[in-house]
Amino acid sequence: MTVTLADVAARAQVSPATVSRVLNGNYPVAASTRERVLKAVDELDYVLNGPASALAAATSDLVGILVNDIADPFFGIMAAAIQSEIGGPGGRAGGERLGVVCNTGGSPERELTYLTLLQRQRAAAVVLTGGAIEDPAHLAAVGNKLRKLAEAGTRVVLCGRPPTPEAIAITFDNRGGGQLLTEHLIGLGHRRLGYIAGPEERTTTRHRLEGHRAALAAAGIEDDPRWTVYGRYDRLSGYEATLELLRRDPSLTAVVAANDTVALGACAALRDSGLRIPDDVSVAGFDDLPFSIDAVPALTTVRLPLSDAGARAGRIAMGREEPPPGGIATVRGELMVRGSSGVPREG
Repeated sequence: MTVTLADVAARAQVSPATVSRVLNGNYPVAASTRERVLKAVDELDYVLNGPASALAAATSDLVGILVNDIADPFFGIMAAAIQSEIGGPGGRAGGERLGVVCNTGGSPERELTYLTLLQRQRAAAVVLTGGAIEDPAHLAAVGNKLRKLAEAGTRVVLCGRPPTPEAIAITFDNRGGGQLLTEHLIGLGHRRLGYIAGPEERTTTRHRLEGHRAALAAAGIEDDPRWTVYGRYDRLSGYEATLELLRRDPSLTAVVAANDTVALGACAALRDSGLRIPDDVSVAGFDDLPFSIDAVPALTTVRLPLSDAGARAGRIAMGREEPPPGGIATVRGELMVRGSSGVPREG
């Protein structure tokens, strides 16, 4: 037999309206009353009608987390941290949130589709992670979706994504991190540095490459077009791009990779080419993903506090932490110097 709201009210000895207030969390209720209602919910195993509740309230108990690739640790770490902060008191109806990870696969169309679906579901919050696609039409469409979500009562937070007027943003200083990394290699004596960039249409790609080029310019080093290759943010791309860089200029003494996964592919390509790291060629990555320190040799990289940023985004999305002043917080990376970078060989 289906348990109804009235059954819960009778068990808790309150009115059905009070039960509704407790479960929707949209009206102050005395702590003792709330406890009685939640106890009745547990005892009767009552399941709140989510769609009906969403129609009655401004939002539902759904929280959407958009990622580019859930298999990429960069996104997995942030998604896990966000999800850890969106739950309620635990084990009972009334306060919990259902976190749904939406994997776009890098598709602009899928990103817009997920935002539309979350709008239809009256999501309580939406968190978008990672870089944005630099296409004016797509950016305008996303901005319109985010504005509609916010107007409907959905909290919208960006995590590791460039700020927009429509949302609160926790953004990473990718330019500063890219510059810091290349300055380290230049300081060791490197003057011929290959760069493996990510997809050209991504903001993260452009910002990290701009930081790299700023460091070259400050040191008076020519930015040779042969020394930059674009690709995906994966190991195979790093492998293939490194072989292409070596083909273009075998005298390169360092390879800077767009992220740590790409750097692993670069290391494999160098080893397969008979080159030693860092004796012959230094390698550097970005993000300081968990495997970076276990690579052989361990990767020099820029550490981004992915888990901390994700957790903060989750708290802001749930209204448990005040947004940063002006709605934007910039998180800077930390240089992690390890065995994959060293003084360049002579000659």
